Amino acid sequence: MYAILGSGGIGLALSKELETRRKNIILVDNDSKKVDTLIEQNLNAIKGNIDDIQVLESLDIQNLESVFIVSSDIEANKRALIFLRKEAPDAQIVTRVSNYQQKEEMEAAGSDLAVLPSNLPVKAIASAIVQYIEKMKSVKLAQELKKLINTVGDGKLAIIVHDNPDPDAISSAMGLKEIANSVGVKAEILYKGVIGHHENKAFVNLLDIEMNNSNEFKASDYKKIALIESSVPGVNNLLPPGTKVNIVIDHHQANIEEVEAEYKDIRPNMGATATIMTKYLQELEIPVKTELATALLYGIKVDTDDFKRNTDPTDLTAAAFLYPLANHDILNRLETPSKSTESIDILGEAIKNRQIKGSYLISNVGTIRDRDTLAQAADYLLTLEGITTTLIFGLGEDTIYVSGRSCDDRINIGKILADAFGHDKAGGHAMLAGAQIPLGVFSGMKDKQTLLKLADEAIVKRFLTVIGMVKELS
Repeated sequence: MYAILGSGGIGLALSKELETRRKNIILVDNDSKKVDTLIEQNLNAIKGNIDDIQVLESLDIQNLESVFIVSSDIEANKRALIFLRKEAPDAQIVTRVSNYQQKEEMEAAGSDLAVLPSNLPVKAIASAIVQYIEKMKSVKLAQELKKLINTVGDGKLAIIVHDNPDPDAISSAMGLKEIANSVGVKAEILYKGVIGHHENKAFVNLLDIEMNNSNEFKASDYKKIALIESSVPGVNNLLPPGTKVNIVIDHHQANIEEVEAEYKDIRPNMGATATIMTKYLQELEIPVKTELATALLYGIKVDTDDFKRNTDPTDLTAAAFLYPLANHDILNRLETPSKSTESIDILGEAIKNRQIKGSYLISNVGTIRDRDTLAQAADYLLTLEGITTTLIFGLGEDTIYVSGRSCDDRINIGKILADAFGHDKAGGHAMLAGAQIPLGVFSGMKDKQTLLKLADEAIVKRFLTVIGMVKELS
């Protein structure tokens, strides 16, 4: 929660700046007409004096991340600061002042930043304030992470990436391993499954990335465990359910209350976990070698679809930092890979078996070996005229794999798949998502055609039910 106390020029500019970064905001003002106007604009606003204890206590103080106390009543600002600093010691607090003496007083009372308005446009002031606060948060998180890794000592750190890892997961794991190296801690990158996509194979080979394919993981072999690009043990990763995890770093949407770890950094507004890792390296002033810079930059580019999908300004600044450090010959080779025979075959099946309902395209491609081919087919079919959402699924050895894509601003494909197939089996972002549905008792069934038919009926029915459509596909 980000609270803005006082909705004058700076307060409104701050709310707009935070909205662009998809933050959860609440505004407080004592002008009832202004509050009514804010509510009409679909903003979360309440009426009250900013130094009223009851009003402040109603702000869900324990979940306040940042507070911007920016009313023109400086004495009220100070009273609100004193109360909030005591009740929310970890929150970042910005206060407005009128002169340098007040600035010193506010900082002495616990303000992280005291702002003396200038002649600059309020939009520029708000942008600078938010950037400063995010910088402070980033530095604090990076230092806490390094401190926790340092406790591994002579033991080992296990860095777990999700099954069949992609460049974002792999490069992020490389970044975490580099942070561990900086404090003399040994770390291993572990995964289960296969790296099947041709681009991902080339990525690992060209950058000579050291990873271990582990089917017999023993938590007792490691002092600490980090989970990257995933947030819950046993959900699309090699960890047994219930395994104690120390570090979780991810950019996918997650129920933070269900994520158990000493250190949690989950930022759904970011386009890639590689962006988060890049910021860590910058804040800790750890030199980024060419191979790591190339990997992180490629990870960001892939997960944001060359900055066209779910991209935050931080993704762009991270990429700008990495760009001059990266090996662009390797990047060019990665971005123009050869197509596998299976990817062409699966695309053909997806086209042949497509079912269209309005702007939705659904296709069952049958049995698959490389689940990454589903994502490629989902991306390609989204380019068809009139199609805004694709759902492509296929049958693995003991799992039904689903890949969804959408360019429709009215829906969130990640939420739709989670609602349809369970939050423990599916998830993603507004524009891309995936699901893995275990076959359970049907995994040993020899009649694959019957199994495919059952899977088709179940997947299509659940998907259409969630989006509110009656099954009228032909």
